Amino acid sequence: MAETKPIITDEYAESITRAEELAYELRIREVMTKDVYCINPDTEMETALDTFQKRRFSGAPVTCDGELIGIISIEDLIRALRKNNLNAKVREYMTTSPTTVNEYDPVVEALKTFSRTHFGRLPVLNEDQQLVGILTKGDISNGLLNALQRDYHKEELIRYRASHLFEDIVSGRTSLILRYEIRKGDFIHGGNASSKIKRALLRLGATPQLARRCGIAVYEAEMNLIIHTNHGGTLRIEIEPHRITMEAYDDGPGIEDIDMAMQTGYSTATHEIREMGFGAGMGLVNIKRCVDEMRLISSKERGTNLFMIMYLNNTT
Repeated sequence: MAETKPIITDEYAESITRAEELAYELRIREVMTKDVYCINPDTEMETALDTFQKRRFSGAPVTCDGELIGIISIEDLIRALRKNNLNAKVREYMTTSPTTVNEYDPVVEALKTFSRTHFGRLPVLNEDQQLVGILTKGDISNGLLNALQRDYHKEELIRYRASHLFEDIVSGRTSLILRYEIRKGDFIHGGNASSKIKRALLRLGATPQLARRCGIAVYEAEMNLIIHTNHGGTLRIEIEPHRITMEAYDDGPGIEDIDMAMQTGYSTATHEIREMGFGAGMGLVNIKRCVDEMRLISSKERGTNLFMIMYLNNTT
C-alpha cells in the first residue's frame, strides 16, 4: 500500500531554497578555486608559515612531482610552533591521504563532505586523479551567489512558451513522459537527468517550489541507481495537469529490508563509495521529505521500483 504523509505546503517548500536547488545543479569545477598554490613536502615549516602569512592562507595542498600527497593547514603550523619545531619538513606535519572531491560532482556532494569531516578545504581532482583545484565553503557561497544573479531572467521566455502546452491540447487524458537511462557507476553524469527534469517542469509552468522538490527527489533516486544497482536503471517521469509521477526502477540487487533502508543514516554503500562522499544513508529520507506520496517495492528477483507522486492541485 502507498505510504502517504501530510502535504507539504508552499510555506514549508520555501525552506528548499533556490540556493539549495543550485547546489544540486552546479558542478564543483564551476565554483572551485582553480589557481592553486601547492607546497613541496620538503619545505620547512617556517617557510610554509611565512607563505601562509603573506598569502593569507589557512591551508594548502602538498604535492610531489605533480601528485597530491597531503594537505597542510594552519593547525599543523600551530602544532609545529608549540613544539618549537619550525625547522621540520612539511611532510612531518601534513595530513596524508587527504579527503578529496571530484570536479564533476555536484556541489551538494561537497557540502555533505564538509558536514561529515568538518574540514575547511578540500582538494579537487579530475578524472585522472590529478589536482585541478581547491574548494572552500567560501567558494561555494560565492559560486551560488553568482549563479543566482545569472539565472534570474535566462529562462523566462522559454518558460512562457512551454507553459501553454497543456492548455493548447484537448484530449481525454493528456500527459508528457520523460525517460532517462542511468548507468551504474556513472558519477561523472550523476545529476544530469534530475537537472533536465527540473528545468522541464519550470518551462511547463511549475512553481519554483514544486520544481525544486521534484528535482531533489529525482536526484536522490538517480544517485541510488548509480550507486546501488547491478546495471543501472531507468527514470520515468509522467507529467499530467493534476499530477507528476516519478518512477525509478532497476533489475537488482533489490533491498533486503525496506524498513531499515528508510531509516536516517542507514546505507549499504561500499567503503569505496563512502570514500567518494556518497552513500550517507539520506537518499530515501530526502525523497520522503520532498514528495506527497512515496511507494517502494523491492525484491532480489525483480529489483526495485520507487514511485514518487506530487499532486499539483496541492502544490501550485
